[in-house]
Amino acid sequence: MIQVCSSCSTRWNVRDKQRAWCPRCQGRLLPPDTAAASAAPSGWSRPGSTSGAARPPGQSAKLPPGLRWIAVRPGAPPPPPARRRPLGPTPRYDFIPRWSLPDPVTFGVEPSTPALTGPTATQVRRVLTATAVVLAAAALIYLLRYVLLLVNRTVLINSVIAAGATLLGILASVAALAAVITCWVVMTRWLIARRTQLFAHLGRTDRPTSALWAGCMVPLVNLFWAPVFVIETATLEGLYRRLRKPIVTWWLLWVLSALVSVVAFLTLFSFGWISIALNTSAQGIADNTVAMVCAYLAALAAVLALGRVYRGFEAKPVERPAHRWVVVGAGSAGAAPPEPVAATAGAPRDVDRPVEPTGREPAA
Repeated sequence: MIQVCSSCSTRWNVRDKQRAWCPRCQGRLLPPDTAAASAAPSGWSRPGSTSGAARPPGQSAKLPPGLRWIAVRPGAPPPPPARRRPLGPTPRYDFIPRWSLPDPVTFGVEPSTPALTGPTATQVRRVLTATAVVLAAAALIYLLRYVLLLVNRTVLINSVIAAGATLLGILASVAALAAVITCWVVMTRWLIARRTQLFAHLGRTDRPTSALWAGCMVPLVNLFWAPVFVIETATLEGLYRRLRKPIVTWWLLWVLSALVSVVAFLTLFSFGWISIALNTSAQGIADNTVAMVCAYLAALAAVLALGRVYRGFEAKPVERPAHRWVVVGAGSAGAAPPEPVAATAGAPRDVDRPVEPTGREPAA
């Protein structure tokens, strides 16, 4: 049903309910011709209406200005549109999906890669964790031993407790030394295996394996060459810019740990003018105990820093590049986004507009 505003001449589709005022200018809406509208031969017509039969054949009905006929489908009203099914909750990912930017797949014979002989990631993590736990336990044992030395200044300690503390300190030192050597061997094997895979991927020749073992295992030599090998590996993989701070931190802590360990070892002896003997005085034992606590704490910090460097390497496989390049078409790079079509002031007014705002129920 169409009603025309008497002020702005805007035609409004009021559907099945007559309105009185224009929603735009609050002018008076002209009444529709209900008699002519009801004369349409459809299933919606009123029974007994004869306006359609009184019209001569070949002559159209005369409607007021601004009104027109609207065809209505006979029969029952159309069914409501089907409602969309709920989409469910928004998906969440606990890790970065790998399906967004797949790597190009090369068909054909895959290049032969050398067999990995190094330790697995699980073994390396377990060794690093066990070494850190043993060093922390050794530092705690020597700290308790120092507390017993302080108590022994005023109170006589039982000989069994004193012997147990001494024996426990020796066992802690042996366990810490074994854990550190094991950690050296495992990390050297991991570094050699990583470099073997890297140089095979790049098609280059690595240093001799004996040189790598000597540079990582010989004391005092490994303070310089082992970090050099790690920096070289990170540079070839494109990771040195991101791992520079962890590598430098681990290097400094490792040198500090070595210096503190040498000082702690020297505190075991008393140096005279001629002879060198074990320091058995109470002050010498206390100094050695404090030095051992500091040495184990420095070694613990170096192992934790080494674990951070290892996790930085394992975050990126050797075959995957450090950067991803996305192919962009030549035309899409400079193409400007389409501008929205603005409404013009001179738009025609005789378009049928619904009275109800968007999202509201119809008038009927």
